[in-house]
Amino acid sequence: MAFTTRCSPRLFLKYLKHKHFSLISPKVLSSSPSILVFCKRHRSNGKRKDLSSLFQPIKLNPSDRSDDINVGAELAGVLKKEDILKALSDFYRRQEIRKLAQENGLDNRLFHTSYVSFRSFCVESETLPVDLHIVFSDISQDAGHVDDLFPYFLDHARIVFPHLDCMEDLKKISDLRQPANWYPEARTKQRKIIYHEGPTNSGKTYHALQRYLTAKSGIYCGPLKLLVSEVFHKSNEAGTPCDMVTGEEKRYAISEDTPANHVACTVEMAFLATPYEVAVIDEIQMMGDPVRGWAWTRALLGLNADEIHLCGEGTAIDLVREMTLATGDEMEVKQYKRLTTLTYTNKPVESFDNVLPGDCIVCFKKNDIYHVSRQLEMRNKECAVIYGGLPPGTKLAQSKKFNDPDDPCNIMVATDAIGMGLNLAIKRIIFYTMIKPHMNEEGEMEMKVISTSQTLQIAGRAGRFNTAYEEGEVTTFKKGDLQLLGDSVSKNVEPLQQAGLHPTAEQIELFAYHLPKATLSNLIDIFVSLSVLDRDKYFLCNVKDFKFLADLIEHVPLPLRAKYVFCCSPIPTKQPFVCTMFLKFARQFSRSEPLTLLKLRTQINWPFAQPATINDLIHLEGVFDVLDLYLWLSYRFPDMFPDTEPVRDMQKELDVLIHEGVAHITQLLKVSKSMSTVTSDFTDDFEIERKIQTSERRETDPERSDFDISTKLSSEYTHKWDTPLSGDLKRIIKSKDTSVVTEGDAAVLYNLAKQGVLTHKLVKAFQENVNGNKKYPKKRNFRKKKK
Repeated sequence: MAFTTRCSPRLFLKYLKHKHFSLISPKVLSSSPSILVFCKRHRSNGKRKDLSSLFQPIKLNPSDRSDDINVGAELAGVLKKEDILKALSDFYRRQEIRKLAQENGLDNRLFHTSYVSFRSFCVESETLPVDLHIVFSDISQDAGHVDDLFPYFLDHARIVFPHLDCMEDLKKISDLRQPANWYPEARTKQRKIIYHEGPTNSGKTYHALQRYLTAKSGIYCGPLKLLVSEVFHKSNEAGTPCDMVTGEEKRYAISEDTPANHVACTVEMAFLATPYEVAVIDEIQMMGDPVRGWAWTRALLGLNADEIHLCGEGTAIDLVREMTLATGDEMEVKQYKRLTTLTYTNKPVESFDNVLPGDCIVCFKKNDIYHVSRQLEMRNKECAVIYGGLPPGTKLAQSKKFNDPDDPCNIMVATDAIGMGLNLAIKRIIFYTMIKPHMNEEGEMEMKVISTSQTLQIAGRAGRFNTAYEEGEVTTFKKGDLQLLGDSVSKNVEPLQQAGLHPTAEQIELFAYHLPKATLSNLIDIFVSLSVLDRDKYFLCNVKDFKFLADLIEHVPLPLRAKYVFCCSPIPTKQPFVCTMFLKFARQFSRSEPLTLLKLRTQINWPFAQPATINDLIHLEGVFDVLDLYLWLSYRFPDMFPDTEPVRDMQKELDVLIHEGVAHITQLLKVSKSMSTVTSDFTDDFEIERKIQTSERRETDPERSDFDISTKLSSEYTHKWDTPLSGDLKRIIKSKDTSVVTEGDAAVLYNLAKQGVLTHKLVKAFQENVNGNKKYPKKRNFRKKKK
């Protein structure tokens, strides 16, 4: 696996060095701005840290009991500090002691840390325990040996590192080799697994849902709220009362007091304790998703249903069959063929003039969506726009606009978000590029060709059954991508090898019982390092977002279970505004203060006007995510987040504003371009540099203050400055020479360097200092001359 990224070789070398890559020499990096780096597959869930480095010592204060009678001194005399230090020094150098420590679970790091703590305790304590005092006295009088200190040292080490006493228990808790045994209710019955396998637009989900509708009771588990909502409406329209449950919402066919026998839910919300006649799990191949795969594994292993209908690609058949061997379930496979024709053409589009009604141009970056939309608008071609960050209502409105034959908007520009969840009347799929940015488990950006599975999923959206375009076509925009498209679809889809697992709240609570002083993020790290899996069938899902949120609220005094629930929040962790609001919600919760509608409106500066620039639109999307977070938390903590219905009304208003913004996206782009505020993609030098600095600050300052965290996530970082930087300021920042400015200027420069990002306020302060001090040259010679 390889990726290519565009940035300065010097900066990227620093990035690789920071991430401990040693596969590339500086000579290679300096040869070209395109760097090829070979990486591991995601299945390893990242490099495991050294286990001992994850255990943090508990600080013990020296004994301060000067008022008590020193029994040890009365029995053996007063000890001299130098005698204690000499005995401890001889103890530390003994190889026999190190071997004993190794046998008791103390490697070199743990041994040294424990010794430092033990020495501090012995030297700084006013009175030592009587037996330890006597041992030191005997050693100083040559009546004892330094090896006699080991039992006391070991007792001290077990207090400093409590895991030494419970390592076997921790290993049992993190043993994940038999996940089927976690669901005893499902193991009590003989279930029948029916696998509906087929390509996109083959009717596999339709046939599974027909059985679901005729059953006495049933549950549908879907990957997206859009799909769940569609099943909810169709079931009720067909005369089968059906409730709907997502992470943010509950809707009832009859009433809250009278739940229906059928329920449609997102897969994470599947009810495992309730018995059903039929269960449907859609897109079962997503068991292999590096982040959400655990939810499909949990549903497959744990649903208490007589029949379980799985819908998806054939890639997961062998894996599901292996998993059913462990559960003792019966399995049947039903195969379906595509209902309409799909043709892969050998002619690229090449020009926006050749884009026709019914075309859908698929991009993988927002900047490409902006560019394509502008190009189409310049040719008087109206287009609908869909991408992942849009609210479900906006996506549906845009798809309805595109599907309407009487609407002049007959071209779609979208990301791979159209791959599932939307019914679109597409004549031709046009891949604007076959290369997609991808963040791997190490946090690096990979640029790689989309997989065969992704290609087929997207291409299959063309030529949908019972639409105006039943004969679909697939091509590329650029001629050079035709070969990549042909190679991709000609390959066999790689079979799914592993299904995802995730540590549960109960497992983490058991860890916390044994390690009461460990942070939640630290507990997750230890769990991942100790976990044992059947790697032929399972992998541990990526927990980076979970850990990021855990670090963010670590200083907030919350019970462990509440902190775990907060960290499961499905929020975009790369949006500073959303993360800031997440932190505020956690603080409010910790104070037992309900977050009312009035407080929420104040915090997000409600109401909002129609977006005038792209950045305004992006901010509104972030606000929508914040309201989603409120509803998600209200489902779990209804007393603390009570105003769910008014918040849903706010979302509806916001959805209208966002839809208006997307409908006029080309105008927003024009305004943004004139103001130079268009948000750039991730892979520029500044973003990589900021990422390095952020990671370095985390490693060097793990106990960040409340102010530091809120400052780092302040939405000011996404704002642009009122006035452009002066040439003087640019040159000083570039040269990093503080000798030419005053003491106040140097302080500002220090803050700029320390924070790793130029905020509005700091730039303003710096410019004020610069404007008041013009004693430095304006063009060159900013560095001090060597003497």
